[in-house]
Amino acid sequence: MFQDITIEECYELRNRRELVLIDVRSPSEYNEATIPGSLNIPLFDDQERAEVGTIYKQVNVQAAKERGLEIFSAKLPSFIKTFANIAENKTVFCWRGGMRSKTTATVLSLMGIRVYRISGGYRAYRQYVVDQLREIQFEPQSFVLHGNTGSGKTIILRDMKQNGHPVLDLEALAGHRGSIFGSIGLKSHNQKMFDSLLLDELQANAQSSHVLFEAESRRIGNITVPDLMTDLRARGQHIRLELPLEARVKQIIDDYKPWENIDECIRSFQIIKSRIHTPVAAEIQSSLMSEKYHSAVELLLTYYYDPKYSFSSNEHDEQISFVVKAANTDDARIQIEQIVNDVMEFKRIRP
Repeated sequence: MFQDITIEECYELRNRRELVLIDVRSPSEYNEATIPGSLNIPLFDDQERAEVGTIYKQVNVQAAKERGLEIFSAKLPSFIKTFANIAENKTVFCWRGGMRSKTTATVLSLMGIRVYRISGGYRAYRQYVVDQLREIQFEPQSFVLHGNTGSGKTIILRDMKQNGHPVLDLEALAGHRGSIFGSIGLKSHNQKMFDSLLLDELQANAQSSHVLFEAESRRIGNITVPDLMTDLRARGQHIRLELPLEARVKQIIDDYKPWENIDECIRSFQIIKSRIHTPVAAEIQSSLMSEKYHSAVELLLTYYYDPKYSFSSNEHDEQISFVVKAANTDDARIQIEQIVNDVMEFKRIRP
């Protein structure tokens, strides 16, 4: 018979890489939000789930169960084979640890395939994430990167992560760059997935000596950054990055590749068009339409994003500890790494 395990037990086994998590909910439920790293082997696809749900509401529970059993029976051989091909220990879950995960675990157990089932399902996991983000103690020294749009903060963080520095890349976790144009070319995450991914990163870096992240606003696209990050920011070492306008324009064009996403760029521009002086807005739109991307980005930075950044910076009572003036992101990364190393060495000598 299968064994129920708690979210805490599941986390411990997963972090030791001793099991594979399998979400047996429908593809649309899985795509909306799941436990990070989970596979999706649905008991019912979206259409089948809708059909069973309709019978449940319009007829009765027994009729819904019978139709569900009929659908599942037809796919049973391939369903079992898919699980059998996964060699690792397996844990299944559905929305609240109900019929779908119980049916899956029971059938697999009868076929000699041992699985765990998460008690309470995804709903219990979601509550665990919310509680942990409210209660977790995260003590590493934080370094907060500031800088105008296009300063390359994200690419610097990613390069530093490759060099072994602990990093919380909030924009990557959100699937959004934090501006009106921020979702272009990316798959945005909802609040549930952002919170789950953030908790994984916090737990992975909890024992680190330090962590770096960008000075984001309270909102990144459609997600809200939890209070924990505000607290980390408040007690951090703040580094302001200054790059020449030309380097910033190049960085933005490299990031957004407007020639691949021109329709999205123009749609996003329409949202802020009215906030820009009319002649300038007309020139920006004309430049986008005529593929003069360098001109469009330069005008956007000069007349919209730089003034907006100056205004928002004044809203935070934060003491900038270091100013990095660099010709490009590589030069900036080298300087920031030196600052981090120096600060951490000083803390080691003078705890």
